[in-house]
Amino acid sequence: MSQSVTQEKNRRHASDQSEELSDFVKQDLRELVELLEGRIGRLRKQALSVIEQSDTLRKAFGHLTSVKGIADAAGIQLLAKLGTLPMDMTTRQWVAHAGLDPQQYQSGSSVHKPARISRTGNAHLRRALFLPAMVSARWEPNVKAFYEKLLARGKTKMQALVAVMRKLLHAIHGMLRHDEDFDGEKFFAIKA
Repeated sequence: MSQSVTQEKNRRHASDQSEELSDFVKQDLRELVELLEGRIGRLRKQALSVIEQSDTLRKAFGHLTSVKGIADAAGIQLLAKLGTLPMDMTTRQWVAHAGLDPQQYQSGSSVHKPARISRTGNAHLRRALFLPAMVSARWEPNVKAFYEKLLARGKTKMQALVAVMRKLLHAIHGMLRHDEDFDGEKFFAIKA
């Protein structure tokens, strides 16, 4: 749904820059964006209501939102994507399911490129983890220290951010499995 809003906002922006489109078409695009944003707001409100009615969902949602960077919108998305996975899945299986597992690229005997994430998993889950990882890397002290350590070791910003996404998924797995809130020291211990 949020992708639709983004697409329509892009169309609206393009139409505002265009002198060829009539004012009627421009107004119609503005109304469509407002309609979609209203629907997202109502759906988010309904999802929060459903979460509030279930003890299990409420606890899991509370654990998710204990991470600086995961608010209601991301918490709902992550709960929807992770809540349906079997409880006996390991952390590695969650990472593979998200498509964040490293995959070697090799072609014949001479081409050996650096490892990349496989991207064979759930793209929606990766997308739901991206912004929380970015915000956590800025505002959560232990996550920030981990991110900065990776940058200091020569990783690019995107590589470091994907590593944060992966490690954040590990942390979420542990939080939901052990029924506890986020602990930055378990994520990455800051050395004094």
